[in-house]
Amino acid sequence: MGQPLLSIIIVAYQSRDEIGACLGSIPRELARADGTRGAVEVCVVDNSAAASAAARGAGETERGGKGERGRGGEGDDVGERVRRDFPWVDYVAAETNLGFGRANNLGFAKTRGAFVLFLNPDTVCTAAALEHCVARLEADRAIGLISPKLVTADGTMDLACRRSIPTLWDGFCRASGLAGRWPGCAWVAGYNLTFLPEAQTYDVGAINGAFMMGARWLFAAEVAADGAVFDERFFMYGDDLDLCIRVNEAGFRVVYDGRVAITHLKGVSVAKEFAVMSRAIFDANREVYLKHFVPHGAWWAGLVKLKYRVAFGIWKAVALLRAKQTGHRKVRPV
Repeated sequence: MGQPLLSIIIVAYQSRDEIGACLGSIPRELARADGTRGAVEVCVVDNSAAASAAARGAGETERGGKGERGRGGEGDDVGERVRRDFPWVDYVAAETNLGFGRANNLGFAKTRGAFVLFLNPDTVCTAAALEHCVARLEADRAIGLISPKLVTADGTMDLACRRSIPTLWDGFCRASGLAGRWPGCAWVAGYNLTFLPEAQTYDVGAINGAFMMGARWLFAAEVAADGAVFDERFFMYGDDLDLCIRVNEAGFRVVYDGRVAITHLKGVSVAKEFAVMSRAIFDANREVYLKHFVPHGAWWAGLVKLKYRVAFGIWKAVALLRAKQTGHRKVRPV
């Protein structure tokens, strides 16, 4: 068999309900600009496989070892759903929760498509969007990463699908709500670039980890270190921002293309989950800044580290206070 045109890598964690719509939206082939068609391969890396197996085992024990499913496993068994409904998908059961980056790296090593899409399980794609992004990568080797417009379940744009590499001021405006109050003002809306038209295409600083497509040759030759596309130090958040920065540093473009769109069914958290996840997001992105923007080895490096630690601490406190006052509970990368 020849090389697939596109490899799609999906990292799942207790995503049984979402994974069906996601996989069902993925075509087996894509049309190319030259009139030919290319195959699509899909690899699902299940970070919840061990937990689901343990839950099933506990349920069987409670039911007298009769092999019936326990309640603990209901809704969480991604493997069962994938094997039954999508036998053409390569399912990989992780022995433990590897985290987002490490699991994606595992999927990258197991696939061989000319182009690679790192995709969240809570997305619904279209053939048109996939074909459009592949065509742009084929036509322009200067593009390192590309994302279409991501639209949430309520029809609004997922703001994280086009971002800058924010300055300290951008981050404060986003956390404090100033960017949301004046979304058309470039001076305060630099974080999510809401002053730019949604339906056009342009270079951005970063895109959302829910949809990140690039060429395999670029990942392998220019970005990956020891075969790892994602920095595995980032367990759940910050890895997408880190990858975008590294692609830019390698001399390639990060592109948002709002002429095509897919759906991103972002979750809504209860108050406790919001606080925990928000802290994790801020802390992970702080580590990205400490990795890339501190002049390591310089005598003033300690002062720069302190600047970023204080800034991210302020952003986090302001965002959590605003969320508590307004009752806003939607978790967004900040």
